[in-house]
Amino acid sequence: MTMDIRTLRNDFPLLKNNTRAYLDSAATSQKPECVISAEAKFYEMSNANPMRGLYPLSVKATDTYEDARRCVASFIGAEADEIVFTRNATESINLVAYSYGLSFVKEGDGIAVSIAEHHSNMLPWRMVAKRTGAEVSYIFCNEDGSFDDAALSEIKEGTKLVAFTHVSNVIGRVNPIEKIIKKAHDIGAVVLIDASQSIPHMGVNVKETDADFVVFSGHKMLGPMGIGVLYAKKHLLDKMPPFLSGGEMIETVKLDSVRYAKAPHKFEAGTVNAAGAAGLAEAIRYMKGIGYDAIQKRDEELTRRAMEGLAGIGHVHITGSKDPDEHNGIISFTIDDIHPHDVAEILSADGIDVRAGHHCAQPLLDHLKVKNTTRASIMFYNTEEEIDRFVNGVSTLRKRMGFS
Repeated sequence: MTMDIRTLRNDFPLLKNNTRAYLDSAATSQKPECVISAEAKFYEMSNANPMRGLYPLSVKATDTYEDARRCVASFIGAEADEIVFTRNATESINLVAYSYGLSFVKEGDGIAVSIAEHHSNMLPWRMVAKRTGAEVSYIFCNEDGSFDDAALSEIKEGTKLVAFTHVSNVIGRVNPIEKIIKKAHDIGAVVLIDASQSIPHMGVNVKETDADFVVFSGHKMLGPMGIGVLYAKKHLLDKMPPFLSGGEMIETVKLDSVRYAKAPHKFEAGTVNAAGAAGLAEAIRYMKGIGYDAIQKRDEELTRRAMEGLAGIGHVHITGSKDPDEHNGIISFTIDDIHPHDVAEILSADGIDVRAGHHCAQPLLDHLKVKNTTRASIMFYNTEEEIDRFVNGVSTLRKRMGFS
């Protein structure tokens, strides 16, 4: 579809009358009114504890929750019983680490993790290694963020699990996950893909990629905070023990025994976030209405506009590739002599919202020999005028800080 950006922005209450330029969507996206309404509608019309009661309101709550599960499954090419709802991608990764990692990774096994990971997809595997006696090895990228065959040779015999981000939250580069998954499967390893930064911008089909585990958060893809997704192949979920114990994840409890519910319910202990699931399903429907082709086209246009503008400013250095098509809306940069926190603070005074720091990816920045960066992250709802304001703001920063 052709994107009418002015009309589309009216779908977002926070953007409709906001004079600030929001360029921090990699941290969390803005929410359209239909998502906000879907979450509110659950509480207004379906508020009962799902899967607990036989009365009509509880049945309606259960149906809403399970419809959301089916919506997510269809969106990524999975089966409904392969979708576990969590709070966010971080919890999804921890679920796999504690349930699969501590159960099936043994002393002497290898865990291969890319250097480009968010801390959420790095620290849980170090925990698994510490507790089991496994060894973590790191897969290092080139200066532009690419992973060549030499780097991927770290996926070798003895490796039992590989953790890889689909798109880096610092440099925006798409990683070759199909090649990584095939290489891992050839030696009998399983693969967890963090799709948190990719799924807001491009399609993810778990059957086509053959990933064993895929995680993402709702709040980065127009959905509510507090709802995340773990996809796992059914045979893996079936053999994994529960992550949390309590209500609703059991079939029967005796004083000396317990029989757990089947997956995915055995991983969803306690009262679930049904309203959040309803909001996530509505976010998916909204994104499908726009279409990934239109979203990616918009991403490419705005990213190119921003990067070409920054390239013409002296003392500005973009982290990662110099090709805008390899950034997918994420642009991290430094300015000579100015700390990224100062950059963000001054831009904030200009009404431009960006992020500064290590972006929860400190090992990657250390590897790239950059302590901190300022990050502008673009979503399809941004405007050309916002991009130009951002570029113009950056262009005057050194002068405003007293540099020539």
